[in-house]
This record gives sequence, C-alpha cells and structure tokens, in this order.
Amino acid sequence: MATDHPITPTLKLFRKWTEYRGTDTEDQFWWRIATQAAQWGADQELEACIEWLKEMELVGEGDVSFLCEDRRPKPPSLKEQALQALAEADLGSTEAEWSQRFDTIRRALEQLDD
Repeated sequence: MATDHPITPTLKLFRKWTEYRGTDTEDQFWWRIATQAAQWGADQELEACIEWLKEMELVGEGDVSFLCEDRRPKPPSLKEQALQALAEADLGSTEAEWSQRFDTIRRALEQLDD
C-alpha cells in the first residue's frame, strides 16, 4: 500500500474497515470498505482545508461551524423522517412509497414510551 500520499489511512484503520462481519455479501463488503474510505478521506480533506483557512486567517470559529454543518449535515432524526412522511401522505404515490412512509411512521411511534 502506498503511503507517500498525505491522506493515507493507518494500518489499524485499514484492518478495521476490512474486518469481515460474516453477514456481508462480497459486493456489500467492498461497498462498505469503499464508502468508509471515501468518507474518511473527505473528512481528512475537510479538516486540512479548515486548518489552512484558519492559518490564513480567512475564517473564524463561527465560520468553521457553518462550514462543517453544511459539508457534513446530520441525517434527519427518525422523528423528522416521520413528520416528513406524514407531510407527504396526501401526495400521489406508488404502493412501495406508501409502504416506506408507513414503515417510517411506525418505527417512530414504536420508539415512544407508552
């Protein structure tokens, strides 16, 4: 493995990514590794860019927060997904889309305390 590139994962990280989980098909295994590597590399690049912008005094801490929130948004919570599914309930949909919306709402309701 070439290690002369500035963004190169450690051997420990590589071993973690390639650990076989027993449930992956071959395609799922390679897809998971590729996805983790791409995400890790993108995160490393974002951090390097932020450090460079700080060194050049082009951004402040508030700007960094906005940049990170914009480039690495958090996925919507199950509650937000359920509310979105409910908001779209009156839209014309296929049976599969209805099923997916109902499943999202059901999963959100199941998390509520009785």
